[in-house]
Amino acid sequence: MWIVRTSAMGYMVVAMLICFLCASGGLTSVDAYGRLQNNGTFLTSPRSTSFVLAGRNKYKGNNDYNHVAGWITRASSYGARVKIGIWGSQVQHHSQESGAAISISTDDQDKTFNMIEAGFHVLPELYNNNDVHFFIRWTKDDNKSTGCYNLECHGFVPASGAALVPGQAVAPPSTYGRDDRYITISLHTDPKTRDWVLYRDDLHKPAFLGHFPKELCPRLYGIAPGVALLGFVNYQDKDKGGPAMGSGHFPEEGQRKAAYFKNIKLFDSKANVYDPSGLVRLVTRPACYKVSDVLHAKKDGHMFYYGGPAGCMG
Repeated sequence: MWIVRTSAMGYMVVAMLICFLCASGGLTSVDAYGRLQNNGTFLTSPRSTSFVLAGRNKYKGNNDYNHVAGWITRASSYGARVKIGIWGSQVQHHSQESGAAISISTDDQDKTFNMIEAGFHVLPELYNNNDVHFFIRWTKDDNKSTGCYNLECHGFVPASGAALVPGQAVAPPSTYGRDDRYITISLHTDPKTRDWVLYRDDLHKPAFLGHFPKELCPRLYGIAPGVALLGFVNYQDKDKGGPAMGSGHFPEEGQRKAAYFKNIKLFDSKANVYDPSGLVRLVTRPACYKVSDVLHAKKDGHMFYYGGPAGCMG
């Protein structure tokens, strides 16, 4: 059972957050220099730089340190469906962010860069608490002068009576070695409208959460975007160290101890799902945060673990 709590959301409509969430949550590379690493071999890639540098930024847009650990598609894809383990971070500093998300972006590195994102994060500066929140984010330029988190600007269109609303807090999170809490979401193009549609997929049937209109980030459909599944941290002061990523434990600890993405499926342009292949490891601070190989299990499908402890310096 999931319990949903409301939180201070600035000028967001607080009434939208007063809802109760019933879930079936189970209890069960790129290096620091922006180079693709594949079995020890480094390859340069514009897409890697886009995901690492343009794909992550602090709420106010002036974060100094942005680190990710996950996997990205080598070829074009039109979305993903994935089960994301939910982990909290009660000791996170006010300006720090940590979370996990599906991130879809263009391959360009100029002002035509477009990105949409959906996932779960802890960001005290935005919510005035350390709860885990479902979030969406978008931008249509590399300088991030457009776009926002959640519903703070015109863009994402939430569905009426949605099972998750951007900015909504979810609880309880997973607990180390014990409770495994998760939510499955999918983000992909609608082949008829070309809008980017967002669903929750761990209920008794898929629940439509809303959509990003195709006009919002038009480059995403025009040049065949890439998909990243990422754990991430963002912070401003390297002397205080970075926050924990995921559970705060390294991937090798495995089930019920490390954070994960499971049951990974990708979408083609006609909204058909297929198994991922040819994914590329993406780790920007391997001394601090790590990601496992993409594994395949009978129950969990294609999956990987990721994360690392707090205290990363730089």
